[in-house]
Amino acid sequence: MSTTAPSVIIGRQPIYDRDMNVYAYELLFRAGGENASGVTAENADMATSRVINHAFMELGIERVIGEHIGFINLTRSFLLSDDPIPFTQEKIVLEVLEDIEIDQPLLDAVKKLVYQGYVLALDDFIYNEKLAPLVKMAKIIKVDILDVDAEELTKHVNELKRYSVRLLAEKIETREQFNLCMQLGFELFQGYYFCRPSIIEDKPVPENHQKLFQIIERLQDPDVEFSEIERLIMQEVGLSYKLLRLLNSAAMGLRRKVDSIQQGLIILGLKAIRTWTTLIALNAVESVPPELMTNALIRAKMCERLAPNYGFSEQTGFLTGMFSNIDVMMGIPMDKLMNSLPLNGELKLALTQRGGPLGQLLDIVIAYEQGQWDNIDTQEISLETLSDIYVEATEWTIQTKTVL
Repeated sequence: MSTTAPSVIIGRQPIYDRDMNVYAYELLFRAGGENASGVTAENADMATSRVINHAFMELGIERVIGEHIGFINLTRSFLLSDDPIPFTQEKIVLEVLEDIEIDQPLLDAVKKLVYQGYVLALDDFIYNEKLAPLVKMAKIIKVDILDVDAEELTKHVNELKRYSVRLLAEKIETREQFNLCMQLGFELFQGYYFCRPSIIEDKPVPENHQKLFQIIERLQDPDVEFSEIERLIMQEVGLSYKLLRLLNSAAMGLRRKVDSIQQGLIILGLKAIRTWTTLIALNAVESVPPELMTNALIRAKMCERLAPNYGFSEQTGFLTGMFSNIDVMMGIPMDKLMNSLPLNGELKLALTQRGGPLGQLLDIVIAYEQGQWDNIDTQEISLETLSDIYVEATEWTIQTKTVL
C-alpha cells in the first residue's frame, strides 16, 4: 500500500449563534478521487488518519477556518484507533455520527477524548434512553429538524433540557423553521436558509443604501472615466480610506506602497480599482450578516480563477461571484437590481437565470461551496483543482476581511 498522503477535497458550512454571528464551521472533506462526500459510515475506509492528518497538518486548516472553531465528523474506526489526533482541543469539536454502533469500547474511547479536553457533539441526533451515556459526555447536540415534525421536535428538546448541552438545529430551510427553533431555545443554527434570499418584490433600495448603490452603479458603467472614478472615491472618506488600506494589505500582494487613489489607479488600472471599490461599497451595506459578504468574496475569488477557462476575463469572473448574492444582501429581486446596474448581458444572464457559460461557472462554484460535489461534472474540472482554488479563495477572504 502506498504511504503517499492523499489529496483532500475540503469545504465548510457555517454554524451561527442566536445573533447570526458565525460560531464555527462544519468541515466537509473526502479523499481525492472518491465518489462519496463527507466523512460518513459509508465511506469510513477513506476517513483514515492519513486523510485527516493531511487536511489538518499539511494543508493547514487555519487557511479554511481562520480563527473560528471547526466541527469534524469522526468514524467509529477513527475513534477506536490509537492514531494521534492532529488538532488541538481549542480548535475542534468532535462529531459522533448518528449511525455509529454504541458499545462499551466506543464509550470508553469517547470518554478518553473528553477527559483529554476535546468537545463532543452528537450529530443528526434523535433522543432515546440508550444514548444517555453519550449525551452525558456531550457538550453540543445537533438535531436534524427535517427528520421530525414540530411536536416531535418540541418533545426531543424537552428531553434534552435535562442535560447540560447546547442545542444546534441543522438543516434549517425556512424562516418558520428558524423561528420555531429560536422559540424552543436552540443556541446554534445551520442550514441553507441562511444563504437564501428573503425577497420583497416591491421593496425599494433603502435610503441609507441609495448613495452606495449609486456609486456601485457608476462604477460599473463601462463609459465611466478615470477622473470620475477618482472623484467618486475621494468624496467618500470612508471609501477612500478603506481602499488604500486594502491596496496596501497582504491580500493584494503589491510590492510597493500605494499612497494615493491616483497612484492606485495607475498601478492597478481602472478596471481593477473599479472592482475593488465596488467590493468595499458592498461591504458597507448595513444590516447584512457578515457571512454573506464572506460568501460573496469566496465566490468572487473562485470565479476569478476559473473565468479564463470559460473564455471570460478574471474581472468578469470576480464581479459574477461578488454580485451573486446581492439580492440576498438587499432583500430585492435580482431582476430588479440588474435593471439598475449597467452590467453586460452575459453577466446579467448568469446572475438572473444562471444562463450561458458564465452561469455554468457560477453553478459549479456554488455547488462546490454547498458540498454538492457529486453534482459537478468533473470532466470539465477536477474536484482536486476546485478544492485548491477554494482553499486559496477562503484564505484570501480571511485576509481581505480584516481590512474591509
